[in-house]
Amino acid sequence: MPKRILIVDDEPNIVLSLEFLMKKSGYEVTTATDGDQALAAVDRDNPDLVLLDVMMPRKDGYQVCQMLRERADLPDLRIVMLTAKGRDVEREKGLSLGADDYITKPFSTQDVVDKVDELLGAS
Repeated sequence: MPKRILIVDDEPNIVLSLEFLMKKSGYEVTTATDGDQALAAVDRDNPDLVLLDVMMPRKDGYQVCQMLRERADLPDLRIVMLTAKGRDVEREKGLSLGADDYITKPFSTQDVVDKVDELLGAS
């Protein structure tokens, strides 16, 4: 059974390119464009990993990450934060809230695929 990825980003070009590459790598993919949609999609689709943008409408990625980590029913969910905020302080905040990794934009889409493969044990 293929692993499921939820891509959460409010930039359509990023969503399209990541969705294409994740599907090409054999993953099932769902998408969301804001924090509220992300939380609903986690409940609905039960993803194995979330690619989570930090700066989004409604709830930002930090809030979503924290809310997901507070849930006892999601102990194995992997979270990779994607952001244009590359300062160490932002990275530390994301990791302290429970993100498994933190990738700064602009990023190589292949690097993101490699990180997903690594976190899900596909490599």
